[in-house]
Amino acid sequence: MAISRYELSAQEMMLLNSEMRGKEKSLGLTYVMLLGGHLGIHRFYLKRIPSGIVQLVLFLFTMIFYFLLAFMSIVESSTGAVVFTVLMIIFGLALFIWIVIDLFMIPKMVKELNNQTEAYILSQIEYLRQHPVPDRYPHETTSASPNPNVIPPSISLDKNE
Repeated sequence: MAISRYELSAQEMMLLNSEMRGKEKSLGLTYVMLLGGHLGIHRFYLKRIPSGIVQLVLFLFTMIFYFLLAFMSIVESSTGAVVFTVLMIIFGLALFIWIVIDLFMIPKMVKELNNQTEAYILSQIEYLRQHPVPDRYPHETTSASPNPNVIPPSISLDKNE
């Protein structure tokens, strides 16, 4: 059974917080990346690689059709201009709708990813509880004497003795 963060000791909680600090995703940063959302950057950041690639491809097709439309308007080909206008609008509109939906979905996506990260770290802490790391220096003891019942001989710093 997985442990929760409320069952952690102070040391384990510090370990969880230090691990999460480097791996936790920021909601604010994700929204900043959404400004470049037509490239799918925010999806790559949230480890949603396939959908990030699809957004990037949609953007690239939209831009290709835009430049082809511009080229066709220079050449004055009305048939090609209409085709590229329609394709540009289809791809661009699909991308725009997806970005608007992402605007509302981002908090949930960030929370899910952070919860998954925390669950993974908690499972590692639980593993460490069940399989403690052996002492690095087992021959050292915390008391001054290897046997706590034996009093060590006194050492005199006087040179005359």
